Amino acid sequence: MRLAPIAVLLVGGCAVVPRGPAPPVVRNLVAEGCDSRIDLHWDPVRLSAGRTPAYNVYRAPAEGGPFQKINAKPHLPNVYSDFVGRNGQTFFYRVSVVPQEDTATASPPSGTVAAASRSMTDEELLTSVQKATFRYFWDWGHPVSGLARERNTSGHTCTTGGTGFGLMVIMVGAERGFVSRARAANRVLKIVTFLQEKAERYHGAWSHWLDGRTGRTIPFSKFDDGGDLVETSFLVQGLLAVRRYFDAADPVERELRRRATQLWREVEWDWYLRTPDGRKLYWHWSPRYGWKKNHAIGGHFNECMITYLLAIASPTHSIPAACYYKGWVADPKTYANGKTYFGYKQWVGRPLGGPLFFTHYSFLGFDPRGKQDRFCNYFENNRHISLIQRAYCRANPKGFEGYSELGWGLTASDDPDGYAAHAPGRRDNGTLSPTAALAAMPYTPAESIATLKYFYRVYGKRLWGEFGFRDAFNPTRDWFAGSYLAIDQGPIVCMIENWRTGLCWRMFMSNPEIAPMLEAIGWRSASSPVAKTTRLPQGR
Repeated sequence: MRLAPIAVLLVGGCAVVPRGPAPPVVRNLVAEGCDSRIDLHWDPVRLSAGRTPAYNVYRAPAEGGPFQKINAKPHLPNVYSDFVGRNGQTFFYRVSVVPQEDTATASPPSGTVAAASRSMTDEELLTSVQKATFRYFWDWGHPVSGLARERNTSGHTCTTGGTGFGLMVIMVGAERGFVSRARAANRVLKIVTFLQEKAERYHGAWSHWLDGRTGRTIPFSKFDDGGDLVETSFLVQGLLAVRRYFDAADPVERELRRRATQLWREVEWDWYLRTPDGRKLYWHWSPRYGWKKNHAIGGHFNECMITYLLAIASPTHSIPAACYYKGWVADPKTYANGKTYFGYKQWVGRPLGGPLFFTHYSFLGFDPRGKQDRFCNYFENNRHISLIQRAYCRANPKGFEGYSELGWGLTASDDPDGYAAHAPGRRDNGTLSPTAALAAMPYTPAESIATLKYFYRVYGKRLWGEFGFRDAFNPTRDWFAGSYLAIDQGPIVCMIENWRTGLCWRMFMSNPEIAPMLEAIGWRSASSPVAKTTRLPQGR
């Protein structure tokens, strides 16, 4: 009988015999040459209960070696991006499996693959950025539920709003051919089935965080352990988009649509229209603490517009259309702005616009072009807020390193001291977040693409990783995040696609509940620039 080889490691000159059996060999390793980098992808390895797979990646200048390990610590995802920094570089790669619980036990190396870095056109680079970012939701989606993990280090903690963004990202991935339509439909069905059958809900709304294994609520804070209506609205925005995209008659897509529709109809928006006011929606409700957080939604332009739009549009639990102005707007004096900053008028919003996610989250699916309420055309308002922020970073009143007409983008993200909603003015601490400028692409395409290439080529070795651009960086303090956040990665893919083809906008806006809702509120047609559209072969 032939015995399987046993991997032996040398530690301090002494042989260490592994404690468990050698893991299986990595299969289907693929290398893809991109601009200044080579991306690796392989099938995820499943180990026995109690053992978690990690990987070591080895690189060599020639097929025969010598191979050297290039990851500083065991690598968790089954994707790796080797940012070599130059084009025309050919390298050879192997990958082995290393259980986190027993790093002395390693699998034999995989087969060898090779690729060369190569120059890319702007269109190719955009696709490459979308594909890399897509992997956060596809390869790093929770293995049980498929939900989006809060961040790349959050384990089983999954995010409701980030999952909504992720649904649209998977839709883009299917349209771009990153995965087959059939695989994408099966993943989306897995997600909506879990949301319906496992995830805890509170009058139809989901919590901010939930456990990707069980669906149980994970408290976001002491009194935030129940329904989160804003996160729910981000999720529903994604549900409605994929409901329209996956329109085939096959059983998977038909079941996907049925479940998405039922989830949408079961959200009790009117429950969160807290009395006695009866005008404003409230963000949180807890079965333990009731309305303890007492957080009304509205009064200022921010990321929550989509919450009111969906609540008014609901076919089963709608709120009165009058709540848009009486609740969302509430006080026109605080909602409106009307001032000019750096030569750009800002119709609504806080001075200098606030963090840029205000102009992203509600507009991943909701298309602001060609329409306006009593205050403004929101495409123009969002465009000007983006340009105001770029001009602020170019002026750089606080003298931070890295700020310029190319180095801009302030929003909520990680920073050297934790996490904060960065914005021009007192909330500016020198932290730039790639998602801010990249997700502004429908509003400022030339400026956003220039910044994408600047971040990529100047900071790529430290700012780029397996899931695309990392969350944030602070050049003044020589700090670069190692993190990825679902709510920051999702807008990158969706808003780049909205500029390129308008896909997310078209799918969401084609839902039959949307146009009557806008008419009931009193939105009217308005002229605005039309984003570039490039029809894909599928012609959706």
